[in-house]
Amino acid sequence: MITVVGHTAIDHICKVPVFPERHGSVPVTDHKVYYGGGAANIATGIAKLGGKCELLSAVGDEFEGSDYDNWLTSLGVGKRFIVVDGKRTATCFLFNDEAGDQMTFFEWGASRAFAESEPPALDFVHMATADPGYNVKVAEKAGFSSFDPGQDLINYSKEQLEAIIENIDILFANLHEVRRMTKMLGVQEDELIGRIPVSIVTMSGDGSEIHAEGRVHKIPVVPVKLADPTGAGDAYRAGFLTAYQKGYDILTACKIGTVSASFTVEVIGCQTNLPDWKVMSARYNENFGRLKEPKTE
Repeated sequence: MITVVGHTAIDHICKVPVFPERHGSVPVTDHKVYYGGGAANIATGIAKLGGKCELLSAVGDEFEGSDYDNWLTSLGVGKRFIVVDGKRTATCFLFNDEAGDQMTFFEWGASRAFAESEPPALDFVHMATADPGYNVKVAEKAGFSSFDPGQDLINYSKEQLEAIIENIDILFANLHEVRRMTKMLGVQEDELIGRIPVSIVTMSGDGSEIHAEGRVHKIPVVPVKLADPTGAGDAYRAGFLTAYQKGYDILTACKIGTVSASFTVEVIGCQTNLPDWKVMSARYNENFGRLKEPKTE
């Protein structure tokens, strides 16, 4: 069982021609509402791929029985929710311009409850974006853990980030996040990466780098027509974690993560175009050769 800790959110994805200057205004040319939240995106991605998972998240009192709640149930995602009376489920406002740049505004809402909650001890956990103090406690109690700082990295103190790094088995981060972490900790990139057994660094169109056992491996992207980059990292993590749970080696798991992400970016919305294992395998075979069953001891 993989437990994914962090945000469940409602995504408002908007298109604008350009981002406005200070005190300026621009028209919104498109506005749609989708299911989101980093942790929920990863959990649904795992469930679609046939992995066994649960979502440990905080939601508002309007969430139970909602279409989103029913969607999670239909996928078989286990729900371990902190339900907060009088608060809305977290809401994310994303604005994409015609140049392909993105701005994000996040309303924590019910997710504020993490700060006052005590997490359980978990066997296999992935910490997505969530309250830093809560994630520190999760990491300290967990048997096996991976961590994805995401946009919440700005909320971590140096001491909290140190505590996370000391207790995780896998780090997922993009280049921007790695560089920000090195500044926060006052270390070089190789020193940061050397403190963690496995570090997976995504580099947008340049693919990903896997740092493990003193070696660096590069995985290229799967070329597809890009419609929306939102949720690509979450889908990558879902693919990796599902494959790792099934017993695949790290490099194969990263390739499965890459293939899973390629589906998400083809359609607007983080959970709109998640692949199942059969569909993912077919695209894997086209790009990386035949996907074999994992070796068992």
